[in-house]
Amino acid sequence: MMITTTQRILDLAAAAPASRGEDLVLLLHEACGLQHQGLQDLRRSVAEQADTLSTEELMSLAQVAGMPCDAQQLRDEAILLLALAEWERTPAAMAYAEMAEYAARRGICLIPEE
Repeated sequence: MMITTTQRILDLAAAAPASRGEDLVLLLHEACGLQHQGLQDLRRSVAEQADTLSTEELMSLAQVAGMPCDAQQLRDEAILLLALAEWERTPAAMAYAEMAEYAARRGICLIPEE
């Protein structure tokens, strides 16, 4: 049986509350990679679906989805904004955000301090 990106992120998020320190960092790091992979997979899917749409139509759809878009943006940026709007509503993205917030409350973040 193959585990999907979504299922793995959900599994990692479920394991997070029982994890501490370095174990939590490792879970968060894996989930972050899967988060990026999921978004990129969705971006490719949105790009395929948007083949017949003009850049203006894509920007309009992005704005309707609640993503700020302006006339200076390129087609690829509009596609990414649409994918991001859709991704943020997925169970995987919501679980990852909750996991990252949990880790942050415990002082763990993947972005190094300056």
